Amino acid sequence: MKQNFPFSKDIKRAFQNDPPGQWMTVVPTGCIRLNSGYPQPVLVPSIEIKEAVARLIDEEQDLPLHYIGSPRIPELKKFIQQRMQKREVVLSEEELLVTSGACQAIDLISRILLDDEAVVAIEAPTYMEALEVFGNYTEHFMDVPIDANGLDTDRFEEMLADKEAKGETLPRLLYTIPTFQNPTGTTMTLERRKKVLELAERYDFLVLEDDAYGELAFGEQARLLKAMDPGNRVLYVGSLSKVVAPGMRIGWVAGAEELVTAMDWFKKDLHHPFAQATMASYLEGLDFDSHLQELQDAYQRKSSVMVAALEKFLPKSVSWYTPSGGYFVWVQVPGVDTVQMLPEALAAGVAYVPGRYFFLNQEEGREFLRLSFSYAEEEQIVKGIELLGQVIGRTVPQENN
Repeated sequence: MKQNFPFSKDIKRAFQNDPPGQWMTVVPTGCIRLNSGYPQPVLVPSIEIKEAVARLIDEEQDLPLHYIGSPRIPELKKFIQQRMQKREVVLSEEELLVTSGACQAIDLISRILLDDEAVVAIEAPTYMEALEVFGNYTEHFMDVPIDANGLDTDRFEEMLADKEAKGETLPRLLYTIPTFQNPTGTTMTLERRKKVLELAERYDFLVLEDDAYGELAFGEQARLLKAMDPGNRVLYVGSLSKVVAPGMRIGWVAGAEELVTAMDWFKKDLHHPFAQATMASYLEGLDFDSHLQELQDAYQRKSSVMVAALEKFLPKSVSWYTPSGGYFVWVQVPGVDTVQMLPEALAAGVAYVPGRYFFLNQEEGREFLRLSFSYAEEEQIVKGIELLGQVIGRTVPQENN
C-alpha cells in the first residue's frame, strides 16, 4: 500500500514533471560512448589527485576530515579569484561562493530568485539538467532559439517586446551557456553578448551565465558576459569538472554580494570540505595554464577527428555545427526521429543523446542528436561515427539520402 506523505504543494507540483535523468541511456557493454559528456579518462589527473590526498593527510592528519576542514580551503577560493581576474572579472571574497558543482550553483540561484510566478528565459535547445532544476521551482518559461552564433537576440528582443505589449509577465532570469553551448557547441558572438546585457537592463532581468566549458577553447577565448556587466546583472557559474575532475564536485557562483549572501544563507554547510581541500592541495604548484593548454590541444584533435568522420560517413542530408571548443557536436538528421533510431544505434555499437531531451517542447528536438568527442579514444570516435552513419543510412527517408 502506497503511503500518503505530506509533501509541500511546491514538491507536489515538481513531481508532475518527468523524473530527472530520463535522458540517461543504458549503454550496453562494449558500445562506443559518443553520448558521454565526460572528460577523457587519461586526461583526468587521478595519480596527481592521489598524491594530493596523501600530502593533505600527511601534513594535516585529521583536519581535512572535520566539519570546518583544512586551512587550505581558502586557497581554493583565491585560485578561483585569480582565474576569474585573468578573464577580466575582479571579485571580492563576498562576491564568490564555492559550490558542490555547477548544478548546486544553478539550484541555489533558482532557490533565491524563482517561485511559481517567475518566468525563466532559456535557450532552445539547452542543458537538460538545468531544465530539470528550473522545473522544480516554476512552470513558466520562454524558450529562445539558437543558431550558429548562439542565442538569437533579435528574436529574443521581439519576444520580450511582445510580452510587454500584451501586459504579460517578463522573465526574471535568462539562463544562457554563451560559450561552447551544451548541446549545440555554438558560441554567442560579441555583438549578441552586448545585446543580451542591453536587453537585461531594458527589461529588468538577471542573467545566469553558465560557463562550464568556457576555458576549453581551441583558439581565442570568448569574452565573458560577467566581464561586460556594469549593472551587476550577471550571475556567473563556473566549474572545475571539465578541466580537472567531475567527481570532485567543485563549482562556484560569482555575482552581486547581496545575491551571493542569500545563496550562502541557504547553502549552509552543504559543501565538501575534504573535496575542496583535496582540490586546493592538487592545485598547489600546478602550472594551470599549461594543464589547460594540454586539454585544449587534446580536445581540439578529437573534435577534428569527429568532424572529419562525420564528413566521411554521414549522408549528405545530415548537418552539424563545427565547434570551436568544449565537448559537443550537434547533429540534425532530417526526417528521422532520433529517439526511435537509438535502439538500432545501440545494437550496432554506438551511443548518442537524442535531441528531444534538450528542449522544453521536446518535439522540436525530434531530428537532432548530441555527440560528444570528449570521452572516447580517437579510434573509437571514427568507428563510432562509421557505425552511426550506417544506421542513419538505413533510417533516413530516401528523398533525404
